[in-house]
Amino acid sequence: MSSLWTPDGERRVAESTASSPAPAPTNPPVEPQDDGFDPALEAEYREEMERLEAELLSAPVADVIANHCYGLFQLAAMHLGQQPPRVDDAKLAIDALGAVVEALGSRLGGAAPTLNEGLAQIRLAYVQIAAAHDTPEDEPS
Repeated sequence: MSSLWTPDGERRVAESTASSPAPAPTNPPVEPQDDGFDPALEAEYREEMERLEAELLSAPVADVIANHCYGLFQLAAMHLGQQPPRVDDAKLAIDALGAVVEALGSRLGGAAPTLNEGLAQIRLAYVQIAAAHDTPEDEPS
């Protein structure tokens, strides 16, 4: 069963579009050729990439974009949580999240309200954390 992670939990991709996990390889390892090229391994990687591509294409695009937005939210939160906080890195992630959420709005479907709320919360956290860690030396002259 395929799924996308969201802050609200795991969201499953429709049964009819989900593919089963790739079976574990049963062939013994192939000795690489002198040039380091392993055709069997390359074929295995290509098949896995094709399976992953088909799985991604079967998911609703709004869900995939929302999933990326959740990743941007997490990235910003991780940078804000560092000691000391990496406010410049967090700001970039927050700005990217805002650009997507604000530009797409309701086109993000059911995830739009959650993403807007998350954007507001991470912006507030940024302001509070940045203000708490500002020192006079950090002020521009």
